[in-house]
Amino acid sequence: MDAQREAETVRIGPVRSRRVRIGAAVVGAIAVFGVVAAFLHNVPDPAGPGELGRDGALTILVFIAAVAGWMSRRSDDTFVALAAAVVLVVCGVMPSEDVFESLGQDQIWLLVAAFVLAAGIERTGLPARSAVALATRARRPRGLFHLITVALVGTALLVPSTSGRAALVLPLYLALAATFASRQRMVRALAVLFPAVVLLSAIASLLGAGAHLITSEILDSTIDAEIGFARWLLWGLPFAAVSSHLAAEIVLLLFTRHCDRSDPLRIDAGTLRRQLDVPERLQRNEVRAAVLLGCVVLLWSTEPVHGLSPALVALVGALVITSPRVGTVGINAALAGIPWSLLLFMAATSGLGTALTESGAAAWVVGELLGRSRPEHVLLGIVVLSVAAHLLVQSRSARSSVLIPVVVPAAAAAGLNPVALAFASTAAAGFCHTLTSSAKPVAMFAGIEQAPTFAPRDLLKLSALLGPALGALVLLFARYVWPVLGLPLT
Repeated sequence: MDAQREAETVRIGPVRSRRVRIGAAVVGAIAVFGVVAAFLHNVPDPAGPGELGRDGALTILVFIAAVAGWMSRRSDDTFVALAAAVVLVVCGVMPSEDVFESLGQDQIWLLVAAFVLAAGIERTGLPARSAVALATRARRPRGLFHLITVALVGTALLVPSTSGRAALVLPLYLALAATFASRQRMVRALAVLFPAVVLLSAIASLLGAGAHLITSEILDSTIDAEIGFARWLLWGLPFAAVSSHLAAEIVLLLFTRHCDRSDPLRIDAGTLRRQLDVPERLQRNEVRAAVLLGCVVLLWSTEPVHGLSPALVALVGALVITSPRVGTVGINAALAGIPWSLLLFMAATSGLGTALTESGAAAWVVGELLGRSRPEHVLLGIVVLSVAAHLLVQSRSARSSVLIPVVVPAAAAAGLNPVALAFASTAAAGFCHTLTSSAKPVAMFAGIEQAPTFAPRDLLKLSALLGPALGALVLLFARYVWPVLGLPLT
């Protein structure tokens, strides 16, 4: 009997505990809504110039809750974004069309078509062949690191996802780790190099990360200044190249010794091709894929000349790469690999960004925080905040959704170019190397079991030097380089 009572107590205990937690959550939610209702009751709506109206106050509260959800590792980013958008729609702050029409925007179609195109090109093995060709040209470790960096920067034009690019180049790292198994410091440095450059080089292309499309869409919806593929490439590729090669030098400095860098390399091309399953001779489908990719990138880069939208060009390329006789992958297989949650996240956060701006919430926050700050102080503050934002919000897209709606009115208040400040913020937010949880490519390479990899303390050591260096580089480009390329700061 005693044993039976103990068993019943064990069963009843968790049930009561769960009921207590549910009851506490309900009571807490009621209390929060009561406080919010009391607060909003005294808020004027519509608000006067420079004042915070009811819609703006509610938008700020919902956005704070969304940021808290994005900071939590237990919450799915897409679920949080959709829930926040639904709350704003139900409360009448944002029309439902702002959410539903976002899924039909050019940026969404561009991303879908780019994923299909990338799947077809990856299926040919062309990226692996290009990596082998570059790696086998290296004669010293420094040359190998910088040739790998060149290849990784190039993948930003091919794969519209940092995690997808990390998965694409992971086999190359494993092959190089096996080749240099006796040189442990060099292998560990390579493990740090791959995710570091994948993350930094994403700024090279509008398709390098979903955050870039969110930045462009928020600029388009707020100040009618969308950044197209050609302009993003013009401004982003030089920064990606410089920052990525700077990261390569920092990795070499921190994780290798002079003797490691001076010893010659011997990389057998045949062995590396076999490890990556690359045929010795160039295949016909690889040639077709290379020609198609070249045509698509050329058309993207010359949009002002022919007037064809990047989304249409990408869609045509996707149809060619999946066509029955010429293509290299089936349309169903290509569509199956698209991260649909990312597209939903982008649609929801685009609406949130618009709500922050149109409700006056972003302008009120900027006025309260910045006041009459000098332009150079605003630029410095935005760059520092963007570099450090990954410590709170792990998702790169979520960081842009949080930062860009505030950056635009901050630029206007300080007399700066909103496009320049938004681009600088997006470039700085590409730094997310401090923790294994800061970015999926970092977590992917940290969890490798087939080869040696880095430890968490290695990331801290890298970030202590790379973070300030990247912030200084953004400031340098914003003041002296991007203005020459047609992106003035003021």
